[in-house]
Amino acid sequence: MNIQSNSMPESFQAHTIAAATIPARQALLWSVRRELWENRAIYLAPPGVAGVFLLGFVISLAHLPAKIRAISSLDAMQARAVVAMPYDFGAGLMMATAILVSVFYCLDALHSERRDRSILFWKSLPVSDTTTVLAKTSVPFLIMPVLAAVAGAVLQFLMLLLSSAVLLASGQSTAVATLWKQLPVMPMSLLLLYHLLTAHALWPAPVYAWLMLVSGWARRAAFLWATLPLVVIGALEQLLFHSSRFLVMVGHRFIGKANANVSTPDQIFPTNPMTHITPGAFLSNPELWIGLAVAVLFLALAIRLRRSAGPI
Repeated sequence: MNIQSNSMPESFQAHTIAAATIPARQALLWSVRRELWENRAIYLAPPGVAGVFLLGFVISLAHLPAKIRAISSLDAMQARAVVAMPYDFGAGLMMATAILVSVFYCLDALHSERRDRSILFWKSLPVSDTTTVLAKTSVPFLIMPVLAAVAGAVLQFLMLLLSSAVLLASGQSTAVATLWKQLPVMPMSLLLLYHLLTAHALWPAPVYAWLMLVSGWARRAAFLWATLPLVVIGALEQLLFHSSRFLVMVGHRFIGKANANVSTPDQIFPTNPMTHITPGAFLSNPELWIGLAVAVLFLALAIRLRRSAGPI
């Protein structure tokens, strides 16, 4: 009996030490899988929205042959703009989906585990607060843009296939070749991914980090606490200085910016030939790095808050 009672604490201690030495990379990957498991909207929203849009597009294909014949008298750029409109709208819908899911996720990322008291269980595991917050940060900064880009690429590819089938059935085989030439799938997919990673991940990074910070601090009504300080600061600036630069700056960050050379709204869509992948111009923008520095500060504060956080 004495031998057994002495061996049990030793085995328990060995198990604790082994659990505490989990590699940081493995802990991070496990934490990311946890986020996907707990928040199914992350990977269900993009294909769901794309499926609904594709259904509407299929219904509209009944008018495609007539539309192609009607635009045959237009010049190449005008005809292309008409044909690319639903593809631009589909890409914009994927961008909007990524933004909405990311915003609501960040607002709930640290708040939900305190609300349902699951933070007590997660804190008992050998995963640091830094690893947990970084795993949650990867959702709006990497996972959501990639998933939305993949869903958008599949959507546009299916749209091209269905459009080609309808045009072939109507005897417009020449229009099919023109369609695939005007709307190349691979460049469109790469441009969409680039746009999502830059305009809706890196550029609005301080906005997402701020929402996550508020999520870790607020006891209730996280959305109200996230927006109220911005409104108050904007109102004070308008009252004292008769300007609205702060709210314009926040809106500029939230809407996103994919390319330092983009100057008109018609250049932001990934089907437009005037839009180019220019990471050098984007990364050389000092506003980007200022925003990333602010985001790092907010995330550091969020990590500090989680270390002392408990259930609500």
